[in-house]
Amino acid sequence: MLYWLSDLSDGGGFFNLFRYITFRAGCSFFTALVFGFIFGRPLINLLRRKYQHGQPIREDGPESHRQTKAGPPTMGGLLILAALTLSTLLWARLDNPYVWLVLGVTVSFGVIGFADDWAKVSRNTTAGVPGKVRLAAGFAIACAAALVAAQLHPAELSNQLALPVFKDVLLNMGWLFIPFAMIVIVGSANAVNLTDGLDGLAIMPVMIAAGTLGVIAYAVGRVDFTEYLDVHYVPGTGELLIFTAGLIGGGLGFLWYNAPPAAVFMGDTGSLALGGALGAIAVATKHEIVLAIVGGLFVAEAVSVIVQVVYFKATGKRVFLMAPIHHHFEKLGWTESQVVVRFWIISVGLAMIGLATLKLR
Repeated sequence: MLYWLSDLSDGGGFFNLFRYITFRAGCSFFTALVFGFIFGRPLINLLRRKYQHGQPIREDGPESHRQTKAGPPTMGGLLILAALTLSTLLWARLDNPYVWLVLGVTVSFGVIGFADDWAKVSRNTTAGVPGKVRLAAGFAIACAAALVAAQLHPAELSNQLALPVFKDVLLNMGWLFIPFAMIVIVGSANAVNLTDGLDGLAIMPVMIAAGTLGVIAYAVGRVDFTEYLDVHYVPGTGELLIFTAGLIGGGLGFLWYNAPPAAVFMGDTGSLALGGALGAIAVATKHEIVLAIVGGLFVAEAVSVIVQVVYFKATGKRVFLMAPIHHHFEKLGWTESQVVVRFWIISVGLAMIGLATLKLR
């Protein structure tokens, strides 16, 4: 919205700054961060008054969680979504379709998560919206997003899968690109949801992945950068840097209250929305495979659950002491802070590998 202030510039002066994506990204970050600081405590107080029993704790989870996780309210993802949406609408170019594509996916998955959280806290049970209903709604949203993305991409990239490292290699997926993109978006949303099990565990890796994808979006949206890096040019995606900057700002504002011991949990409202956002950005920028590298922690969490379930059904035995895998390390004797910080470190390493694929050709 505020981008149009650049029209007041005659080619120089203060208002000319609004033309630059990097300037508006910085403003988006601070807008979301300040929003989180201002409205975080009032939101927590509101959630505490309305749902005094806090987030329902699963009976099959670690025993320690029944004491340490009882009390704080859930649905704190509303703070991130509000901060992110406001900062994006203020600072991004609203005539950019990629901005609306990613923002639409984020808010839509946030609605699914909110419905699930509300069903849990209103009935004080861990059983929310049935899993099949959540998946069906998620795939419907992802299908719409994939169809739009296929139309927005340049003709030479539409329905193509770009491979990292390999220069100028594109796989023509044809109509299969749509279900592939749907799996990327829904898979990302649910993988982040599975990771959100300890204080601060999910939000920091999400911000790290978002920052990495933001840099990628900015690079592939500039023809001079793509020529230098030998990556595919996707015009218009640079504006997504403003979205990711707002996500990081809102995420930090949330982390202020989610740092151990957490005063609020993001719930499915936040985890599904943020995971869906990462998947949508990857599809928009043609970096779906790089997302699997950058978000490798989320992949590991999801795979640990799948392996545990399949192996247990086949043999009656467990591969991990408990899944998702962060609970396995808790069972091994790692403290919560050790698990969280070490997973953060892994996320940074994976992000660096993902960024390296931009130049490694």
